Amino acid sequence: MNIAIDGPAGAGKSTIAKLLAGELNILYLDTGAMYRAAALRVLRAGGDCQNPADAERIAGGADIAVRYEGGAQRVYLDGADVTAAIREPHISKAASDVSAHPAVRYKMVELQREIAKNTDMILDGRDIGTFVLPHAAYKFFLTADADERARRRYDEQKAKGMRVDLNLVKAEILARDANDSGRALAPLKKAADAVEIDTTALSIAEVVQKLLSYIR
Repeated sequence: MNIAIDGPAGAGKSTIAKLLAGELNILYLDTGAMYRAAALRVLRAGGDCQNPADAERIAGGADIAVRYEGGAQRVYLDGADVTAAIREPHISKAASDVSAHPAVRYKMVELQREIAKNTDMILDGRDIGTFVLPHAAYKFFLTADADERARRRYDEQKAKGMRVDLNLVKAEILARDANDSGRALAPLKKAADAVEIDTTALSIAEVVQKLLSYIR
């Protein structure tokens, strides 16, 4: 059984997906973390994530692994743990840039499909239900208004001790939305058969229960 959860930045996809996976006792694969790791590789090599040649040459050769250790998800890039590094604010836009290049996207999608083929799992992203797993048993599209999504991301980064500005966070979210929705290959959009849930005024627990009610 595969469950696809899509939606824009800050809609709560990863948080909900992790909790839902726990409730259903199945695996969770953070596809966004994979693109963040690819972007980090490009940046560390001095490349430009918007440059197709750099993205294909540098990110295309990345060895990316997502593992669960001690009940927590860890992301490895070329054998090194980059779980914290990929969550730096500037990596979000870089991940969006690098994911727009077909060579990078096809590499990641191939890996994601291979994992999902043999495992009951939840995947979250922006094109899971439309492109990565169009035949997933269940598809959801989570959204929320931009102000609420910005506030959530701001609170998340503040809690990690980062120095952040709410207006800047909102601007980054809107830029990410435009980038993800406007790319030529597998843009951010709701699958025709996905259940859309606006999480703006809902608690995390309420969203999880909504998804469970559809699945069960």
